[in-house]
Amino acid sequence: MECLNIDKMGERDEKLGNPEEEITLDGTVDKHGRPAVRAKTGRWFAGVLLLVNQGLATLAFFGVGENLVLFLTRVMGEDNAEAANNVSKWTGTVYIFSLLGAFLSDSYWGRYKTCAIFQAIFVAGLVSLSVCSYIFLVKPNGCGDEITPCGPHDSSIHIVLFYVSIYLIALGNGGYQPTIATFGSDQFDEDHPQESHSKVSFFGYFYLALNLGSLFSNTFLVYFEDKGMWTLGFWASAGSAILALLLFLIGTPSYRHFKPTGNPISRFCQVVVAAIRKWKIEQPSNGGELYEGDGRELADNSSRNILHTKEFKFLDKAAIITSKERLHDRWRLCPVTQVEEVKCILRLFPIWLCTILYSVVFTQMASLFVEQGNAMKTTVSGFHIPPASMSSFDILSVAALIFIYRRVLDPLVASLKKSSIRGLTELQRMGVGLIIAIMGMVAAGIVEHFRLQYANKDCSHCTNSSSLSIFWQVPQYVLIGASEVFMYVGQLEFFNGQAPDGLKSFGSALCMTSISLGNYVSSLLVSVVSKISTTDKMPGWIPGNLNKGHLDRFYFLLAALTTADFVVYLICAKWYKYIEFEQRSSGKQDEEKQGDMRKPI
Repeated sequence: MECLNIDKMGERDEKLGNPEEEITLDGTVDKHGRPAVRAKTGRWFAGVLLLVNQGLATLAFFGVGENLVLFLTRVMGEDNAEAANNVSKWTGTVYIFSLLGAFLSDSYWGRYKTCAIFQAIFVAGLVSLSVCSYIFLVKPNGCGDEITPCGPHDSSIHIVLFYVSIYLIALGNGGYQPTIATFGSDQFDEDHPQESHSKVSFFGYFYLALNLGSLFSNTFLVYFEDKGMWTLGFWASAGSAILALLLFLIGTPSYRHFKPTGNPISRFCQVVVAAIRKWKIEQPSNGGELYEGDGRELADNSSRNILHTKEFKFLDKAAIITSKERLHDRWRLCPVTQVEEVKCILRLFPIWLCTILYSVVFTQMASLFVEQGNAMKTTVSGFHIPPASMSSFDILSVAALIFIYRRVLDPLVASLKKSSIRGLTELQRMGVGLIIAIMGMVAAGIVEHFRLQYANKDCSHCTNSSSLSIFWQVPQYVLIGASEVFMYVGQLEFFNGQAPDGLKSFGSALCMTSISLGNYVSSLLVSVVSKISTTDKMPGWIPGNLNKGHLDRFYFLLAALTTADFVVYLICAKWYKYIEFEQRSSGKQDEEKQGDMRKPI
């Protein structure tokens, strides 16, 4: 990673009168550590490279993840319960690793190095899985389809190699995902009028790229794997990941970078310890009496202070100067900006908790929606519609609404508000996403209610057991897709924008951990509902034969829980106070700052 070493260099190039030499205002630097020149770095050239990279990496990831449960049952010989449990653990691990990637990115490696290293791990895992499947697992050749299961695997080494491969994939993708979103937004100067607008748009296009990548894998790759061509599917995923990594490296000269800011955990602990040590000291009446620092220890790009807020007043004690204080001992005295960092995270926490239940709704597309579709009429004019492929309507809904929102709804709302150049705030959009998710669950419950009326309750093999067409599922998929545009895109913008400058990747990771916990809560909720609703005479709401259950009631329960979550969210959103920064410094002070930034990142 020598291309990222930022060595100490000479004075700042001051050819500011030449547009070709105009530097960015947000303190970003190029790969050599010099102030980033606007015309030569970042913007949409770098942004598009990263969007294509995201699409290809997503294609590679879902090429494995979408059919992993079938691979475990058909090729590895696991039963349904064991396979489902292993897939849940694997999926949750992917998102947990996002916290590791965010920590390394914000603290030590920087975003570029983090993305490159974890993508390399991702590629290694996919190549290992492809080789392992071809040589050891898919035997005899052609096995693993609906008809021919593969033979037993007696060698524990083969099984260990398989699990090492898929967890390398989990590590690589998990560590890469939150960092690439933040790194992409870094390519746009938020203090520049035009680029700041592009920065907001980037998150929408980022989520679109993610969905387009999964659309291809959900259709073409899943089809080949379902027919038993597992090795071909895995090699296609590996090829896509290799191409993504090459495109990422090609853009190296044009990227903009922020310097990593050190361990955020220690900064957080310093504030708590310093505040506890002064718990008996009287609180000052004016925030201006608190220690502001000298600007060198700020946990951002050393150009902005976070303005003092009145919430969590106890933490302000960490910034009170007493006669015993040593100004450079952060375990006794912290600047206001460091204290406000901790407050920012505490304010984000209730909002983040409210997004978990939405993720429970979102995860139903990969589980109960598919099982519901499998019990409906899946043939049209003799052509079989795979139930999992119905998620294509979700992806198409996301793609369409992203453009409709950016081009129509957002300008329309902004014109109606008259007082703002923007439409809905991120918090408002997340609230709209919750409302649409409630509508999606109600739609799913209504469809299931009518499916049961046309179902054969005494079927032994219940595929196609209802005469109700699978296309009646389209509204629920479209509604969930629409809710994603408001909720998940809003989440990416909100957590990234509201996190302190030194914790931007952590902000993106919060979105992913919400999905992870949503998977775990969904599994727990299904288990609890099944146990409570099952009696000696009743098979429960979600039995093996859905025609004897009441999946519609479970959908309505989710709608009710999401409604309660929405009420709590409204309270938290009304209480939330947006982070405010001082304007960035300029002139001589800015030159000194750039001199400090020219160090290896």
